[in-house]
Amino acid sequence: MPVTLLPAIFTLDIDGKPTLSFEAKNLREAHEICHEKWLREDMARLKSRGIPLWDGKVRLRARYASEAEATAYREAARDAVQSSDEILLAFLVDLDGAGPRGAAQAKVSGGS
Repeated sequence: MPVTLLPAIFTLDIDGKPTLSFEAKNLREAHEICHEKWLREDMARLKSRGIPLWDGKVRLRARYASEAEATAYREAARDAVQSSDEILLAFLVDLDGAGPRGAAQAKVSGGS
């Protein structure tokens, strides 16, 4: 009988700073999300305290979330309205113009 694994929670580090958490099937899928054009564009566009989250140069790194990061993700997910073609991004930093840390949904193009 095939084993069905539940998604795990991962954190995106930008230059060593935990920036957002999200769910993925496995670490490979989490790494693939880091290379998605839409995510890279968002990370370059979004700012925290007037500074872009990503400068377009440093490596975006996915890793398994710590317990605190996973808890932050679950809290954001509890209040989020999400459709099946979206991925929930729980930001671990304050975004300019968005209030305190929180969740945002991003449409996922194609099959992840």
